Amino acid sequence: MTTSPPAAPTPFDHRMAVYDTDEAFLAAALPFLGEGLAALGEPPPVAITAPRNLDLLRDALGGDAERVTCVPHTDWYTGSAANAVARAAAHLAAHAGPGGRIHLLMEPVWSGRAGRSARETTEWIRYEALANLLFAPLATTALCAYDTRTAGPAVVAAARRAHPGTEVYEDPARLTAELDAVPLPLPPAGAEPFTGPDAAAVRTWAEDRGLPAADAELFATAVAETAAALAPLDGTALLWGESPSLVCELRSARPVADPLAGFVPPPADGPEPGPGLWYARQVCAYVDVRDDSAGATVRLQYA
Repeated sequence: MTTSPPAAPTPFDHRMAVYDTDEAFLAAALPFLGEGLAALGEPPPVAITAPRNLDLLRDALGGDAERVTCVPHTDWYTGSAANAVARAAAHLAAHAGPGGRIHLLMEPVWSGRAGRSARETTEWIRYEALANLLFAPLATTALCAYDTRTAGPAVVAAARRAHPGTEVYEDPARLTAELDAVPLPLPPAGAEPFTGPDAAAVRTWAEDRGLPAADAELFATAVAETAAALAPLDGTALLWGESPSLVCELRSARPVADPLAGFVPPPADGPEPGPGLWYARQVCAYVDVRDDSAGATVRLQYA
């Protein structure tokens, strides 16, 4: 078991624990939760882990278990990385102490029915990296727990690069730029061009491809809001796929140039019209952004 020290240049204290046995998990988790329980003026710590690890914690904590908020990680990590950002931000706003003070023990889902594909894993590493920027102003203390029996060595190695205090930590902007350097696959030959794109036309197209009406409405709105945020568009939109994995690709005449685009809601008086990329990231499984010398390509995949 290895644990990164609490070294962070901002109030946000983002740690990592790597373990391979139940005993090693408790050796990392119990002192961390004890630290949270002893922090003056701080609300009870939160443990977001696999259900079996919650059982281990309850048994080991004894009477202190009632003072720890326990959440099965399958209830917390229910969607995309952007959904996890929104859930964490909402929890901090509702439950954290002054300045965001709270201890969070967080274990992503890596195996079983909710296990992560290679592409999902990339998005979760992006989330871990961007958390250093998104939560930098907050005095939150997070310990991300990685079980090598489920996460695997490649995932653990990538996660180390996203956590301050590890020997291989990378600047978040640099790490996300590396992830975004992977070219997107070319659109299929049968991709359909749409001018605008008009939300009603996208909704009809999505329903014709088998997406239920409510989902088609969400997808069409995501496309329309993203198009508005990226304006001026460069050329027509392309749509392809079958339900539920429908895809829309948009070209912007200007780069996005912000790794946090869509991970935080735009200000009401900001330059981005409507919810834009924030909305798209909340309802789509994947939002890929690739800047280039001529602008940007943004690809939305519903599921």
